[in-house]
Amino acid sequence: MSLPTRRSGDVRARAVTTLRRLNTSAAETAVSLLLDCCGSRRWAARLAAHRPYPDVESLLAAADEASYDLTVTDLAEALAAETAPHPLDGPHPLDGEPQQSTLAAHTALRAAQAEYERQFAHTFLICLDGYPPRDRLDHTLAGIRTRLENNSEEEWAVTAEELRRVARGRLGRLVASEAF
Repeated sequence: MSLPTRRSGDVRARAVTTLRRLNTSAAETAVSLLLDCCGSRRWAARLAAHRPYPDVESLLAAADEASYDLTVTDLAEALAAETAPHPLDGPHPLDGEPQQSTLAAHTALRAAQAEYERQFAHTFLICLDGYPPRDRLDHTLAGIRTRLENNSEEEWAVTAEELRRVARGRLGRLVASEAF
């Protein structure tokens, strides 16, 4: 039973070490790392400017606050920077070779993404944190279908919240990793 505790302790120790490095790195380095979590330059610069953070929870709270203050221009910049798959995310719903049973779902998702981008003129973004890989395709497809019913104003609000959740998750994974 000590192994899970040790792993949990190892993750916490890495997070403290990574947070210390983030707090003490040059501003340009910090902004570059933060841009990997959210593609808004203003968001990344704001988080870098408010260093040092005493703990990971404070960093995540600051990230949430900065996300709530994103303008439409900031949001558009962040969405333009989105790549799939993103290196700080788990498996993407379209990763790997589709099995015969999921081929229809993959095809439906690609069609829905194309319709979404046509309707809203930006990339579809959804936070998949907490969903096991086997459920991500279904959750994404259900989410995109539901969100296609939104008007532009409603969808900007939903997208902004999804971006906040995605950025928060990526930031948490960044400080828990040994990448920095």
